[in-house]
Amino acid sequence: MPNIVNRIELPDRLKAYMATGWTERPLAVSPVEQVERYAVRRAALSAQFPDETLVIPTGYPPIRANDTEYRFRPGTEFVWLTGQHEPEAVLVMRPSGGGHDAVLYQRPRSSKETDEFYRNSVVGELWIGRRLSPAETSLQLGIDVADIDDLESMLTGLDASATRVLRGLEPAVDHAVGVAETSDDRDQALATALSELRMVKDAWEIAQLHDAIAATVHGFEDVVRALPTDRSVSERLAEGIFGLRARHDGNDVGYLSIVGGGSNGTKLHWTRNDGRIRPGELALMDMGVENTALYTADVTRTIPVSGQFTPLQRDVYGIVYAAQQAGIDVVKPGADHSEIMAACAEVLAQGLHDLGLLPVPVAEALDKESMLYWRWSLHGVSHHLGIDVHDCAQARREKYRDGTIEEGYVFTVEPGLYFQEDDELVPAELRGIGVRIEDDILVTADGPENLSAGLPRHPDEVESWVAEQRELGFRLPG
Repeated sequence: MPNIVNRIELPDRLKAYMATGWTERPLAVSPVEQVERYAVRRAALSAQFPDETLVIPTGYPPIRANDTEYRFRPGTEFVWLTGQHEPEAVLVMRPSGGGHDAVLYQRPRSSKETDEFYRNSVVGELWIGRRLSPAETSLQLGIDVADIDDLESMLTGLDASATRVLRGLEPAVDHAVGVAETSDDRDQALATALSELRMVKDAWEIAQLHDAIAATVHGFEDVVRALPTDRSVSERLAEGIFGLRARHDGNDVGYLSIVGGGSNGTKLHWTRNDGRIRPGELALMDMGVENTALYTADVTRTIPVSGQFTPLQRDVYGIVYAAQQAGIDVVKPGADHSEIMAACAEVLAQGLHDLGLLPVPVAEALDKESMLYWRWSLHGVSHHLGIDVHDCAQARREKYRDGTIEEGYVFTVEPGLYFQEDDELVPAELRGIGVRIEDDILVTADGPENLSAGLPRHPDEVESWVAEQRELGFRLPG
């Protein structure tokens, strides 16, 4: 495995001096609340791959530039199985009896007992702070822990034909295990199994999503309170204010925030956020807080910057609102996932027809051999949500897109209409208007529960909410 060493050269006299006079401060470590859940999840994975070794790394902080890194975010599957948030760790599950023995390989402390404590600027605790020892991690997460330095020799001794690796996270692990003739299919089967195991959220996961969404609601409130009505401001003001809430109440944003003022709201993946938010126009904001357990919200609201929709803006918004409600209404256990898209599409196409835009009847525009309505809607309307914003993405199509909805699923419903500035097939007054409404929906035995209902959706309620927030005014999170 990579040897993370960045030892600073120092004179012997200083090294001797640095080795003395330190107090060791023990940490009060206890098992985390959800420790038993991690064991249950590993057991579920174990049952799918008897007699095979499973290797799941977490990865490393990606390099931003030269010797600076992006903030580390642990691998999704790794953290779901272990709860470990530290980089440079690998979970290995080896067959034993009727199941697997799980061992978490991590780097030991760079404690005051070694010169790495003060000489290694990458992992030395004088530089980055106190880390858990293997014994402390084992107690906290309920798993056996071994030294990362022992990992390579263990991996190189494995039979690649009886080993599955979650590849692409750590090249050194991929290389150490090697490949067999069937490795591609075998390793993909591991990734698929992990995605499908994560599709149904347990009670603790749903609580984490509630937490992330509550913080997201506060973040939207912060942004609206700060937007002036008498002048334009940078989209990055909104992005930054929401980012402040995300770091204060959670771990970070769950994905790059999309803040599109005016015509930038028609750009689906607009993350540059270097335009302007202007009174009289709409602001489309697609943002979500990732909480400290790494579960993320994903919410979009389109608001009138001045506080009131124009008649035309309200017409477009009303179509999208009705489409989203139609999609939410079909959500129930046993329904086909594709029904969400079909319900939204039907309303969008009818709305486009009512605006005089469709060159063919609604039924023809919706036909799979035509899909002319898609010119102005551009995307699917639903994806799973959890630790990843596009959660469970490796699941089989027949389990996901073409599958049935189950109780415990959490996914978005997010139709939109986007009239590009340079689209000559729409009237000039529509060009540059983009509207998307997105909410996070939990599937219960009784139907859909809108987890993000704390942010109004109906146009009348949106206008009232904007006025209320501006009356309160922006305040720093406390």
